[in-house]
Amino acid sequence: MSKHKHNKLFGTDGIRGTANKYPMTPEVIARVGQALGFLLIQNQSRSVIGERKVVIGKDTRRSGYMTEMALASGLNSMGVNVQLVGPLPTPGVGFLTRNMRADAGIVISASHNSFQDNGIKIFGPDGFKLSSEFEAQIEKLVFDADLVEHLAKGEHVGRSKRIDDSAGRYIVYVKDTFPMSLTLDGLRIVLDCANGAAYKVGPQILEELGAEVIVVSNQPNGLNINDKCGALYPDRVAQTVIQYRADVGISLDGDADRVVIIDERGDVLNGDHILAICAADMIERGALKKNTVVSTQMSNIGLELFLAELGAKLEKTDVGDKYVVDCMRSNDYNLGGESSGHIIFLDSSTTGDGLIAALRVLAVMKQKQSKLSQLKKKLKELPQVLRNVCVTTRVPLEDLKEFQKKISEYKQDFGKKGRIFVRYSGTEPLIRILVEGEREPVIRNIAEDLATILLREIAQVEETV
Repeated sequence: MSKHKHNKLFGTDGIRGTANKYPMTPEVIARVGQALGFLLIQNQSRSVIGERKVVIGKDTRRSGYMTEMALASGLNSMGVNVQLVGPLPTPGVGFLTRNMRADAGIVISASHNSFQDNGIKIFGPDGFKLSSEFEAQIEKLVFDADLVEHLAKGEHVGRSKRIDDSAGRYIVYVKDTFPMSLTLDGLRIVLDCANGAAYKVGPQILEELGAEVIVVSNQPNGLNINDKCGALYPDRVAQTVIQYRADVGISLDGDADRVVIIDERGDVLNGDHILAICAADMIERGALKKNTVVSTQMSNIGLELFLAELGAKLEKTDVGDKYVVDCMRSNDYNLGGESSGHIIFLDSSTTGDGLIAALRVLAVMKQKQSKLSQLKKKLKELPQVLRNVCVTTRVPLEDLKEFQKKISEYKQDFGKKGRIFVRYSGTEPLIRILVEGEREPVIRNIAEDLATILLREIAQVEETV
């Protein structure tokens, strides 16, 4: 492959982009498959000698078929066998990669993005997402290497086959995380599958545990994934919970690695609430390792204060579930997540799992015989405002002098009663401005003022380029 004008493939969560536009074109995707295949073939550190095997799963986007075939073709051409598991939540692919003793696992998904986008997330044989170092090796091969001489020949060409019972294996795995002494009998649950990867397994898990399930957004057609439904649009579930007098609503995103939960009053619980409920339960049972929860800079100050009252602490990382998991693994912690709804129980799974997180909350409800609204009350959040600013030029934030000066002024006014956090999105052309403080009208005005200054200063920079 000739040198492309781009030299970067991986963002904070794999490769992502618009289908049939760089980097999500069949040519590049096949090259990624070949690069991964080459590295797996060359890797002699695995105890199992012989044929290499990769598991590929996907969500329900139409472009998933194209991406699946391109990846499989690239891997097969290097002599790697492929097992296609079809639509399955991202954490399900992580689980199957380990369970089936595969050398790697690939999820084809753009998570919460609309159907036009797609992406590739790669897991290692341990079920954890690839390290940045391994991703860099793939990138180097895609852009710089001529792999023609390494193509498999004759009987060494890989083959692909579909695995029919993958959904059943994942269902059993998720149900096994729910206490054997409990059932969901008597609970009426509204489940929003986002027309995505959990559209089959999600309802089945809850029903097999005894719940009465009202399912919405479980009719994927390749184009309606995340379309005004799922974790980013919990209002529909909230209305359905009220309409049917349900006990709880569960809203997943397109690849079901994140979740928001709705109480019986129609109020939304985000990832901070879920972490608070689960942490309190684990502390009570002596199950929270090192009495520490890991979250990101986007988490509410209220979560830190809540944990401190329980004698626990909150450790914060950069934004991205990958960084949360890295911190958890390095320090032997077992609970972490993001306010967006990626919740990781490292004793059970290797990445965020919306269904496992929902079951943990349901288990606490059952054990405490408590309504979700009562559990939600324990976390006292400070008001937050998040303003997303679309940008076309990625200007280093530290170069925006006027913007930085204004942030410093506002931070001085806040003291310890609020904060401002600004970052580039790792998956979209956005700058995210998070303002947190005691009074919502005040922080909303601050967020708008910062966004205005940001847009003006970036426009000035672009004029000089």
